[in-house]
Amino acid sequence: MNLPNKLTILRVILIPFFVVSLLVFHGEIRFLRYLAASIFIVASLTDMLDGKIARKYNLVTNFGKFMDPLADKLLVCSALICLVELGQLPAWMVIVIVSREFIISGFRLVAAEQGIVIAASYWGKFKTTFQMIAVILMIVNLPALHLVTGMCTWAALILTIVSLADYIMKNHKVLTGGQM
Repeated sequence: MNLPNKLTILRVILIPFFVVSLLVFHGEIRFLRYLAASIFIVASLTDMLDGKIARKYNLVTNFGKFMDPLADKLLVCSALICLVELGQLPAWMVIVIVSREFIISGFRLVAAEQGIVIAASYWGKFKTTFQMIAVILMIVNLPALHLVTGMCTWAALILTIVSLADYIMKNHKVLTGGQM
């Protein structure tokens, strides 16, 4: 159990604390929203750190390959679902975002069976960055930042769709066997 794997496990452990602090009292207590935002930020940073440490020190493991993306999806999906519950995000947006994650995960699974590794694209990294910023802004829910929050949310949604299209266009041979 190396450091990157411990950071991944920490991210999973933080999720229930994040959810409870955001949803208790239906998000009405400002301190708890700031606590939830802090937990989300720490959990998001572990996602960035575990991968960098694993690659830099050659600590990549099968456990990490499996759990890191799963922990990331659990964190983001938990946050998005909580924001739907609080009435801050329409469910259809979450469906689009979650659908993209399932599609890409399935794509990667099929590619892995063919011995192909599909690396994260810049579009996917931009999508993740905007998702994290939008989620944090929605959690803190400051009226002065509603316009910025809305712009980041729409940017995250657009980047979600663009990154999905990019993955499919670049890797369509995974599904078509070279036909097309």
